[in-house]
Amino acid sequence: MSLPDFFIDRVSADIRDRMDGVMALADQLARQRLSPDAQACVSGVAEAAGAVSRMLDAAADLRLTAQGVTLDPAPLRLRELVDEVLSRWQPAAGVAGVTLLISYDGHPDACVLGDRGRLLQVFDGFVGEALAGQRRGAVEASVRAIATPQGVRLEGRVRGARHPAWNVQDLEAGVREIDDRCGLEVAIGVTLARRILDGLGGTLRSEGTGGASETAVFELLLPEALENPVEEHTAERSAHVLVVDDNATNRMVAQALCEMFDCTCESANDGAEAVEAARGGRFDLILMDIKMPVMDGVSASRAIRALPGQAGAVPIIALTANAEPEDAEGYLAAGMNGVVEKPMKPEHLLAALQEALGENDAARAAAA
Repeated sequence: MSLPDFFIDRVSADIRDRMDGVMALADQLARQRLSPDAQACVSGVAEAAGAVSRMLDAAADLRLTAQGVTLDPAPLRLRELVDEVLSRWQPAAGVAGVTLLISYDGHPDACVLGDRGRLLQVFDGFVGEALAGQRRGAVEASVRAIATPQGVRLEGRVRGARHPAWNVQDLEAGVREIDDRCGLEVAIGVTLARRILDGLGGTLRSEGTGGASETAVFELLLPEALENPVEEHTAERSAHVLVVDDNATNRMVAQALCEMFDCTCESANDGAEAVEAARGGRFDLILMDIKMPVMDGVSASRAIRALPGQAGAVPIIALTANAEPEDAEGYLAAGMNGVVEKPMKPEHLLAALQEALGENDAARAAAA
């Protein structure tokens, strides 16, 4: 990686981390009793921060896909995919004053082997483009699943305002022709959607429907899944978590994510405070930052492991931007149970919580 790319990645990661903090603070504010005008301002701040984070993620992914589209296939119900597209875009449609209509045509339990994230990015690109250019009326999206001997043929259609630049074959020329009606976020989304379709061996065409609207039509052939998708579950019981971080914004982000999973929280500003708080043995789990003044996370974890009884056995998860394999080995050697990389993603934190709490419950049952 060249030095400019390194700095771009570091700056992007820092901006994304700060935007996560802004969204967490906005979420906390939204729970307070505010006037309607204040609530609208908080919603605007959250939406702007979310847009910046999404654009950074998409831009980073766009650069990676230039070397080829990577996939993480898993069993996926197509009807659930359609429901997720609707839930992701309905709030934005409401803000734009546009009706979003999404339908599914196919067997209700049709299950394919596909990459949920990549398929959502395809819909995100075309639905985002249609909403950006639509001033009134409706944006319509549909998915049709057709069983064939070769697999399941997925036909997606998104009808709405489309920018004429995307009809050209030269994608870079299309990007350069963006006007005020189609901003950078839309450009990145559409470019990424088209690149993913190419990587999946799909096809894309445009159909005129009269008036100012056109329909983006894309088709993919996906293998039929031989097993049902694994259902996701949140933590089975409420856990009491100690969040340790010297940065107030990071603490609030971690606490907000824990509260999403019905956990209760306390906080500590450094490792020394964490050790003192852990002595009482009242925590089910500790989220531990690594780099802190007074006492760092590794030293604090070793000190906690030296405590007697359950207080010394509490699961500890490292929260850090330094999550390379060699770094993780050092955290585990210090007695930690896992690592969650910063900026934290809800699904990564949830998986770590479930694994650590499950191991802790098993240990308690064995001791009893």
